[in-house]
Amino acid sequence: MVKPPSGHHPLPVNVQAALMRVRDIPLHFYRYLQYRIGRDYHWVYRLRMDDETLSGVVHDPATTIDVLYLDGAPAGFFELKRESEEVVDLAYFGLMKHAHGRGIGRWFLRQAIDSAWALGPERVTVNTCTLDHKAALPLYQKMGFNPIGQTETFIHPMTDADHLRLAKLD
Repeated sequence: MVKPPSGHHPLPVNVQAALMRVRDIPLHFYRYLQYRIGRDYHWVYRLRMDDETLSGVVHDPATTIDVLYLDGAPAGFFELKRESEEVVDLAYFGLMKHAHGRGIGRWFLRQAIDSAWALGPERVTVNTCTLDHKAALPLYQKMGFNPIGQTETFIHPMTDADHLRLAKLD
């Protein structure tokens, strides 16, 4: 995306939502968000990181994390990463299952995009794949992102050992 999108995408009527920037996110809460949102889409990379590595990524000053709450409960998040002065990447964006079908996806993505453009880049990027929600790519394109490439990826499912390790973390 090389320019901010035009138009307005309001929050649907009768949806009680709050969007909050998380400063110094606790690692257990970050892992909870990653797991609850990404488990059906094979978001495993960050879940496999040790505390020190994960902290280095999510607590980097170039990273911002905003959490969506619906009716007072966590329902989604987006993570922005300033790659350079010119580029901000929408590194993660997603909703929990209980937030699907409520008409908030477009509004929520617009909040993420507006937050990215507020950082003053020349372009905003996002990566998706066929493992993501089936609505992801069409929604990104409707909001103004243009595909620029395609690559193959491999699934590395969480193992029982991975799940046990996560359960033992604080």
